[in-house]
This record gives sequence, C-alpha cells and structure tokens, in this order.
Amino acid sequence: MTYLVSLLLMALIVGLVAVASNPAPYFAAFGLVVAAGVGCGVLAGHGGSFLSLVLFLIYLGGMLVVFAYSAALAAEPFPETWGDRSVIGYVLIYLLGVGVVVGLLWETWYEGSWVVIDGLKEFSMLRGDISGVAMMYSSGGGLLIISAWVLLLTLFVVLELTRGLGRGTLRAV
Repeated sequence: MTYLVSLLLMALIVGLVAVASNPAPYFAAFGLVVAAGVGCGVLAGHGGSFLSLVLFLIYLGGMLVVFAYSAALAAEPFPETWGDRSVIGYVLIYLLGVGVVVGLLWETWYEGSWVVIDGLKEFSMLRGDISGVAMMYSSGGGLLIISAWVLLLTLFVVLELTRGLGRGTLRAV
C-alpha cells in the first residue's frame, strides 16, 4: 500500500507540474483533472473513500465551469503543447525545484507519519470516513447547499457569457 500511495504522490507532482508549466488552457485543464483524480486516489488510499468521491465530483463540476470559461476566452488556433521548447523548459525548472525541496527535507521525512484513518480501528465503533460524512451533513449542510447553488449559478453565467455570436457578452467586434 505504501508503494501505491508513493506512486500516486509522484503522479500528483507530475500533474501539478503539467498544470503550472502549460500556458494553453486545454492541456492545463487536463493536467488539473489528472491531479484531482490522483489526489482523490491518495485520499482513498488513506481510508477516506467517501470524502474522496465527494471531492472528486464537486471539484470536477467546478473544473467543467472553469474549463468552459477559459476555453471560450483563449481560443488560440495553435496552442502551445507539452512538446514545445518553452513548456519543456518550465517542466524541467519545476521538477528541479521539487527535487531541491525533496533534497532539503529528506532527513526529516518519516514514513511513519502516514497514518491511515482506520489505523486505530480497535478503539472506534465507526469508520473515520463515515463520522466525517455525518459531521459534514449535520454542521456543514447549509454551506453544502450554498456551494451547490453557487456552482449552478456560475455554470449559467459561463454559458451566458459564451452563448454565441449574436447574443451574449463575448462576440467578435
């Protein structure tokens, strides 16, 4: 399990580097979806399966809105891809930065600090994930409903902005 979580964490770093290094919104949005999926896999690997599912669905709903808006605003005929020289330069610089940070923190890194949420299951009656879900719906239910309405409103605003040539805010002058 440790190897799987380590592989997921490395994939998370690669996904975040793909987001940070690419100026075209098409490829950066794909990198962000990959990073979100891998991050939810890390959460599921540590015992938060329901939390990772909820986070993945809500985050991808928000990413759909952001991707539609950024793709409509930055409609380039020839966007820069991951194979271009400038993008490869950024990738190498970011990976070098991650390598430097890992080198600085290597001595203080302990594998024992990764505790699964059900590591002390002998002392609890419920899974840690389920009690967190109950807390989210009891204490944070209002905020959850407000967040869903805000995402729906944002979706309609983006669709109105990018509706078409004749109507809407974005049109060719």
